[in-house]
Amino acid sequence: MPLLDIRNVTRRFGDFTAVDGVSLAIEAGEFFTLLGPSGCGKTTLLRMIAGFDLPDAGQILLDGVDLAATPPERRPVRTVFQSYALFPHMTVHGNVAFPLQMAGTPARDIPGKVAAALEDVRLTGFDRRYPHELSGGQKQRVAIARALVTHPTMLLLDEPLAALDAKLREELQIELIHLQREAGITFVYVTHDQTEALALSHRIAVMNKGKVEQLDEPSVIYRFPRSRFVADFIGQCNLFSGPIRANAAGAVTLDVEGLGAVKVAAQTALAAGAPASIALRPEQIRIGAGDAAAPADNRYEGTVADLLYMGDVTVYRVNTAGGARVEALLANSQTGRAKFFEPGDRVVVDWPAAAGHFIED
Repeated sequence: MPLLDIRNVTRRFGDFTAVDGVSLAIEAGEFFTLLGPSGCGKTTLLRMIAGFDLPDAGQILLDGVDLAATPPERRPVRTVFQSYALFPHMTVHGNVAFPLQMAGTPARDIPGKVAAALEDVRLTGFDRRYPHELSGGQKQRVAIARALVTHPTMLLLDEPLAALDAKLREELQIELIHLQREAGITFVYVTHDQTEALALSHRIAVMNKGKVEQLDEPSVIYRFPRSRFVADFIGQCNLFSGPIRANAAGAVTLDVEGLGAVKVAAQTALAAGAPASIALRPEQIRIGAGDAAAPADNRYEGTVADLLYMGDVTVYRVNTAGGARVEALLANSQTGRAKFFEPGDRVVVDWPAAAGHFIED
């Protein structure tokens, strides 16, 4: 039996359906992420788990018990918000001790529990500081310590790193992974950051317009998106669409505007003429000078339109002769060069049929 079982949950605000018949199961000890753009319903779903909002239909069960009649303060879950929500007039010790005091913990036991929680988030020695004396990352860790000090069954995190700069966010992502592993507590994490979700999660539920488009492990979602939305939302991706030209022997050929025939390895019952798409990650594409390209299932000539230099890699945007745009990624460390091609260079892009992922439209 899953630790958290969400069954066909729906939440409406007037004529707007924020969460639309969502069902998912979260296991004990899992780092589970709700990922999607603003307005997709992920925060509303988190608020219903916490008890700050109630579903119009469906059930939310924790350890097999329906939470509908349980108020937020009596649920064995804690929430960490993006805004930290620390009490400015209290020290770090006072903030972390607060939930213990509210739970009626004996006063003699509180200092030890607070010290252990601060050690877990690597803030030993910060107990006498006030929130205004802390950095953004330190405030976030205090908020996490306060949430964990009562040893909840589940920790809910609503975009907790969104307000931090990129370097600090990366450091805290690593700390969250270690903390979740050491504490053994189930994390339900909300974010719109695809990279963050891929780095942190055991599993991800990608949400769109109140529904779960795909629920899977990060590597599966990245490599095998089930819909055009998931393919386009998760990382950089080429999406080639068009009617099926041929379907035989485990290979499907689409007629893509600006490219012509594009082949992908796939098993499908769709007949010729049916619409479909191919998702192709830029790192799966080889780019080279015209005379250097080897034969491939898909091979197209074009011109470098522009590029994105990203340090260790460069993403090249290539315009084909037919007017299509293809993005290809190339590592810069192969020969120590910063860039291999410049805008205006003639190139060839190619990839095997197995590199793409077939999506039925």
